[in-house]
Amino acid sequence: MARGECAEQYGASLLLSADGVRPDTLDPLYASVILFVGRAWDAVTDPTVGFLVSQTKWTRFGRMMPWILLSTPFAVLSYFLIWYVPSVEQGKVLWYLIFYCLFQSMQTCFHVPYSALTMFISSAQSERDSATAYRMTVEVLGTVVGTAIQGQIVGGAIAPCVPTEFNVFDNGTLSQIGSEVNVSYKSLEQTKRAYLIASGVISTIYVLCAAILFMGVREQEEKRCSKTKPITFCQGLKLVMGHGPYVKLVMGFLFTSLAFMLLEGNFALFITYALGHRNDFQNILLVIMLSGTLSIPFWQWFLTRFGKKTAVYIGITWAVPFMILIISIKSNLIISYMVSVAAGVSVAAAFLLPWSMLPDVVDDFKVKNPDIRGHEAIFYSFYVFFTKFASGVSLGISTLSLDFAGYITRGCTQPEAVILTLKVLVSPVPVAFIALGLLIFKTYPINEEKRESNCKLLQEILDIERDSDVDSAEHGSVV
Repeated sequence: MARGECAEQYGASLLLSADGVRPDTLDPLYASVILFVGRAWDAVTDPTVGFLVSQTKWTRFGRMMPWILLSTPFAVLSYFLIWYVPSVEQGKVLWYLIFYCLFQSMQTCFHVPYSALTMFISSAQSERDSATAYRMTVEVLGTVVGTAIQGQIVGGAIAPCVPTEFNVFDNGTLSQIGSEVNVSYKSLEQTKRAYLIASGVISTIYVLCAAILFMGVREQEEKRCSKTKPITFCQGLKLVMGHGPYVKLVMGFLFTSLAFMLLEGNFALFITYALGHRNDFQNILLVIMLSGTLSIPFWQWFLTRFGKKTAVYIGITWAVPFMILIISIKSNLIISYMVSVAAGVSVAAAFLLPWSMLPDVVDDFKVKNPDIRGHEAIFYSFYVFFTKFASGVSLGISTLSLDFAGYITRGCTQPEAVILTLKVLVSPVPVAFIALGLLIFKTYPINEEKRESNCKLLQEILDIERDSDVDSAEHGSVV
């Protein structure tokens, strides 16, 4: 059920980050504008698509599958065009903005129903938790595959780093000497071609995964109660965002996700410039992803054995000592790999557990609002939005911070201000976000006892509705 998260998480960061590996690197300010406009656009499209999905009538393919099937070709096309370098110099920013927003929209049309499928595969909590664990395992594995493919194809074609020297004037300003290096036209063309090939390969994988999902998963039709009240878009948003447990879960999830996205997004630059492991950064990133992939089954067992809130506290805080350690000692490749493994374990917990807890919130909403049905997609749409929002904020913070610190595109070395900024972005800031997120999770009211109680109440509601349907059928046959 992997579906192209590698394109979203890895591809967008390469396109818009300040690492300068693209042949036509955007100014960091324009990159940040594109990111924030894209996230603002998501703020409109995500809840809108969630509501439209919830209002979709049942078809022979289900309610979710038509969205997944129809959005796939447009998502693939827009993703491929993101990596195409237009020949018009003046219109590049507009080009990337349009196709980035289009890709985000198509990803929303895919991701919202795809995520909401968890609620329609089974009504049993244990089976939904298991499905979530499988989904997150394959998603992280898909990110590993995407990272490896993009890195291997593009890695051999990117321009070499630029040797630089620095002069510090009396007023504290920094002057860069010898940074102008001529890059041949042939080298630029090779780099452009490499990015297009990589995007084509990832697009093919996207289509293949969507086809497997379409052919291999069948959603169960939800029997809507005759007393179900139709509600408008604004009423649906008000009900969802007014549900306390959901708001607390989403906010806690937002801050912890932002923490790990900042760590992941800047770790490669930190390893390259602060620790000096330029030749190992791709392997270290793969170690993070592989560690996360292998850790998800463990966290699935742990949450089943000890409860989800306990798993959140232990899993997310696991990486904090290692994050502090990595900036407190001198450069050491072995310790860098140790931190990568620890970060992967926590990344797995940070992304599995909130998705595993979301169905419990939806069940709690159903218990408190038994006459309102079919709005699971709205819950998931806001979850999708906050995932994208955290990614965009992370990239925006990183890009602007490094730009203000004097980051030098493709530089073999960086100023001390950049090194300090990278240290702050991979340790103190993520630790602060983790602490804030865990404080919010502490107020989350659904524990294991509440989960079991809601499960029993929902079963009673279903039994009552089933008996009512039987009585209605018998009465109709008598008449």
